[in-house]
Amino acid sequence: MTALLKLAAAIDWMNQQVGRLVYWLGLVMILFGVYNATVRYLGSFIGSNLSSNAYIDIQWYLFGAMFLLGAGYGLRHNVHVRVDVLSSRLSQRAQLGIEFIGTLLFLLPFCAIVLWFSLDWVANSWAIKEMSPNPGGLPRYPIKFVVPVAFGLLLLQGLSQLIKIAGVFTGHREYLYEPRSLEEEAQV
Repeated sequence: MTALLKLAAAIDWMNQQVGRLVYWLGLVMILFGVYNATVRYLGSFIGSNLSSNAYIDIQWYLFGAMFLLGAGYGLRHNVHVRVDVLSSRLSQRAQLGIEFIGTLLFLLPFCAIVLWFSLDWVANSWAIKEMSPNPGGLPRYPIKFVVPVAFGLLLLQGLSQLIKIAGVFTGHREYLYEPRSLEEEAQV
């Protein structure tokens, strides 16, 4: 079990690093949005087009990358959407049992299916060097590569969650989601 918990810790670390990257992607996306809006209005004011569809495409690509790549990070930190109407009344052990079964029966198979079917889709996009249909738009094939990467990371994080739940059930861990201090939260 110790080796599996080390694997889970490595997966957690990897998704933590990806989460930090997503923070920076958010900043870059906002800067592109501000720039695009500014030059669009400035161009309208001076009677010249200073904007480009490439700026709009990069905003959408960054938003998509943030959303997709942040999924594993969100699962790691337990910030994903839940319906806690019934499970909130259950014991921690029962909640972990539901989490284990749900991850095993729904999350992991879903991630595996999306990963499997996205590979041909991405390969075809790379083969034809798919471009945005917008004039002056960007290539689409690089951003499509994010889909299998993101679902691979989510699948790995689901596996990490299963290992950590098993660690709680076998007495090797006290918590599934480690309680953190405010200082640790600020560093994330």
